[in-house]
Amino acid sequence: MGNPKSGEAKPLSAVAAGHLCLDILPNFEQLAQGQFETLFKPGRLIQVGAAQFSTGGPVSNTGLALHRLGVPTRLVAKVGADPFGKIVQDLIAQQGADLIQGVAVDAAAVTSYSVIISPKDTDRIFLHCPGANDTFTAEDIPFEMVEEAALFHFGYPPIMRQLYINNGQALVEVMRRAKETGVTTSLDMAYPDPSSESGQADWPLILKSVLPYVDIFLPSFEELLFTLRRDLFEQMNARGSLLDQVTPALLQDLSAELLQMGVKIVVIKLGSKGLYLRTGTASALKTMGRAHPLNCESWGDRELWAPCFKVNVAGTTGSGDSTIAGFLSALLRQTTSEQAVTMAVAVGACNVERPDALSGLRSWEDTLARVNAGWDRLMVDPEDSGWHWDASRQLWQGSLDGSPKI
Repeated sequence: MGNPKSGEAKPLSAVAAGHLCLDILPNFEQLAQGQFETLFKPGRLIQVGAAQFSTGGPVSNTGLALHRLGVPTRLVAKVGADPFGKIVQDLIAQQGADLIQGVAVDAAAVTSYSVIISPKDTDRIFLHCPGANDTFTAEDIPFEMVEEAALFHFGYPPIMRQLYINNGQALVEVMRRAKETGVTTSLDMAYPDPSSESGQADWPLILKSVLPYVDIFLPSFEELLFTLRRDLFEQMNARGSLLDQVTPALLQDLSAELLQMGVKIVVIKLGSKGLYLRTGTASALKTMGRAHPLNCESWGDRELWAPCFKVNVAGTTGSGDSTIAGFLSALLRQTTSEQAVTMAVAVGACNVERPDALSGLRSWEDTLARVNAGWDRLMVDPEDSGWHWDASRQLWQGSLDGSPKI
C-alpha cells in the first residue's frame, strides 16, 4: 500500500451527476439457499422480511460514498414531485443538508425507482422505472457549481434516454460543457437491456463522440465490451461468463482504443477479479484539469491489476459505484496510482459486506487502516509471462507498465 500517511491531505472537491433513483430492497434472509428459483413462480405468495429503502444510482452510490470518504461533494440529479421523490430527498438530506442543493424537482416527471431482488448466492434482478432520469439534459446541471469543483463525475447515460438518443448529442454537450469549466471529468456506464432502445443505440459512435471530453473512463468489463465491441460481446457471452474469459491481451486492446479516443485514465471493473488500470502519458495527464495527479510522471504509462480483498459478501448493490468512489477519492487526495487502485477495491469490498449500497462503507481513514493491517486478497493470476507480481503492494504490474518492477 505504501506510506500510510500518504493520502491524508484534505481532498479536492467533486460533483456527482446523472442517474438517481430510489432503491427498494426486499429482505430475503428467510429464504434458504437455492429456494429462490423454486419459489418464484406465478401465483405464489412468498413471505419476505421488511423492505429497505435507499437511494440508488451513481449520484447516490458514488456521490454519497465520496462524501462518506471525506470528499467535499455536491450531487446533481432530478426527481419527481411525488412520494418517492420526497423519500429520496429525505434520505440524501440525512447524509448532509448541503448535498441536496443540486437535486431538482420536476413536477412533470415521476421519480425513478428500482425494486432490487437480491437473494444470497443469486444474481440480482432489477425492476426499474427510469422516471425523471429519462428527461435529464445539460440544462438540469448548475454549471456554476461545477466551476467550483475539481472533479465532475457523471454516471449511467445508457439508462437516461435524452443522453443516448440522437447518437448521444446531449451527453456530448454535458461532458463538453463540464470540461470547459476546467474540471477533471469522469464517466461511468451502465449495462442496458440489449433489446431496448438504449441497447440498440450506436454506442461505438457515441463513445467516439463523447470520450474526447472524458478524462477518466470507468466502465465494467461487461459494459465496455457491450458498448465498444458488440459482436465480440455476443460471441463471448454465448460461451459463458464474460469475466471468466478476461485476458490481459483483451484488456490491453480495449484500453488502447479508449486512450486513442482521448481518455487519459482507463479503469475497468472486473467484478470478483478486481480492477484494471491503464493510463496515458504524463504529458496527457497534465491536461486533465483541476484534479490531475499530483505527480503526473509517476502516474503516466501505468498498467496495474488490483485483486479484490476477501470478505463475506452480503450483496453487490452499488459495488461498482463504491469502487469508483474509492478510486476517485484517492485521486482527489493526490495519492499514487498504486494507492488509488488499492483503495478502489478496498472501498468496493467494504460495500459488499452489507446488502445495500452505503451502510458497509467506512471512512477513508478506517478503510486505509484496514488495508494497512494486512487485509487478505482474493488472488488472481493474469496468466501472462509479461506480468509481474509486486508483493509489497499486492498488485500486478502489466507488461505495458512503465514503472520499474519491484
